[in-house]
Amino acid sequence: MNLPLQAWSALQAEYLKEAAQIWNSILDPKAQPLPLPDRRFAAPEWSGNRSAGFLAAMYLLNARTLLKMAESFEADEKTRQRIRFSVQQWIDASSPSNFLALNPEVQRRALETGGESIAQGLQHLLRDLKQGHMSQTDESQFEVGRNVATTEGSVVFENHLFQLIEYKPLTAEVYEHPLLIVPPCINKFYILDLQPENSLARYAVEQGLRVFMVSWRNADDSMGRLDWDDYVEDACIRAIQLVQEISGSPKLNTLGFCVGGTLLASALSVLAARGEKPASSVTLLTAFLDFRNTGVLDVFVDEAAVHLREMSIGAQSPAGGGLLRGQELAATFSFLRPNDLVWNYVVGNYLKGQTPPPFDLLYWNSDSTNLPGPMYCWYLRNAYLENKLKEPGALTVCGAPLDFGRIDAPAFIYGSREDHIVPWDGAYASVPLLSGDKRFVLGASGHIAGVINPPGKKKRSYWTNAALPAEAADWLAGATEHPGSWWPEWSAWLEPQAGRRVPAPKAPGSARHPPIEAAPGRYVKQKA
Repeated sequence: MNLPLQAWSALQAEYLKEAAQIWNSILDPKAQPLPLPDRRFAAPEWSGNRSAGFLAAMYLLNARTLLKMAESFEADEKTRQRIRFSVQQWIDASSPSNFLALNPEVQRRALETGGESIAQGLQHLLRDLKQGHMSQTDESQFEVGRNVATTEGSVVFENHLFQLIEYKPLTAEVYEHPLLIVPPCINKFYILDLQPENSLARYAVEQGLRVFMVSWRNADDSMGRLDWDDYVEDACIRAIQLVQEISGSPKLNTLGFCVGGTLLASALSVLAARGEKPASSVTLLTAFLDFRNTGVLDVFVDEAAVHLREMSIGAQSPAGGGLLRGQELAATFSFLRPNDLVWNYVVGNYLKGQTPPPFDLLYWNSDSTNLPGPMYCWYLRNAYLENKLKEPGALTVCGAPLDFGRIDAPAFIYGSREDHIVPWDGAYASVPLLSGDKRFVLGASGHIAGVINPPGKKKRSYWTNAALPAEAADWLAGATEHPGSWWPEWSAWLEPQAGRRVPAPKAPGSARHPPIEAAPGRYVKQKA
């Protein structure tokens, strides 16, 4: 691994030229303020102070140069990817905006408040240390079941892994084939039911669907030996059977989000191997079936890292299992976008003493969940490291060879264009693995904001293309952009798969599965 001499010489010359321009601009009293094209330095205190402006301009020059050096290294792609990631982390952490002694905006605020902002920042820091995570929003403004996860419904089943919620119909008639939603088990389900105006669950109910939601239990030490098969058999397959039984419909529409989509597809493959095909349709939202392009997350995955996990919290550990703590997982995802999800709050919360504004999505983001170690390690090795899930028969799940090709129901596959967790071409890679009629839709924005894009907001856009070429780039080249939310597109696609309309049930559950408690239930309120 090395930096070619020619590349080094060119970088050095470019750096010296730009550094001289910055220095000369500082020395010239008639010169315009230095351009600082970065929102961290947008406050007038940076451009209006020559010393601060010089510091910020040199930081940005150093950052650009370091990243160009990282890009120029001659090494295998995995090593280059890790170098880029590490350099970016160091660059973001070392920004002068992150330090009291170097940030003129913070200093001005401290002077104006007579030091009160510093005292408030220390209080925020102590509070966050006590609660075990950095506040990204004013968490005191939210409560699960009061102003998030508010769609009316009932818990109609629970076991050691999940509760099943049935939502109350909002229409006189419902489609005969109900909808089962499997959210990611690495987060709480209410990302799909934040508040009435941005709830995908409520939107589905308003369209006349009879909607059921899996609410995962937040894993504790009693669950430390559970593996992927347990989540497929005792949660996903069990939920499918329950919805069939409660609704009286042998067919149901299914939706899986993120790893919930991977679990759902695994369950439907297992059922197909058993001769059962309950899915009238399959919707996969920002989900991997083929893990060939996992984006920036790939920097964390290699044989040594996976083996270490297996020996510490996996089935090979001395205890035969353990837990992946939710805070560790949340911190990993935050550092994938450190300026937005880490350093922004260091400056705002601790240096400026500000309380972050209330934001339901960030409240959900901080409500982390634990995972059983063996389940997580199986997923890490077979999906992220070895990418075996896509290979028919390469893995056995619940006693059946895994083959997504057995899933021949109509499929709606969604990806988000700026997704850094499931790159959209990684979501598109699911297309050739499924056997039924397929539709791929691409939304704007990222992993969460792209999915949670209600029509009423009239925000963003989405792309469609009836053709499904082998390469994702070719699909996008022929796609048509539409303004607004993709939700109505999905709803219109789902309608033919939902069957005829029948009278809405007068009560939730069934004689065998009566309501246990009101939604959202106890499991979603358990803290990691």
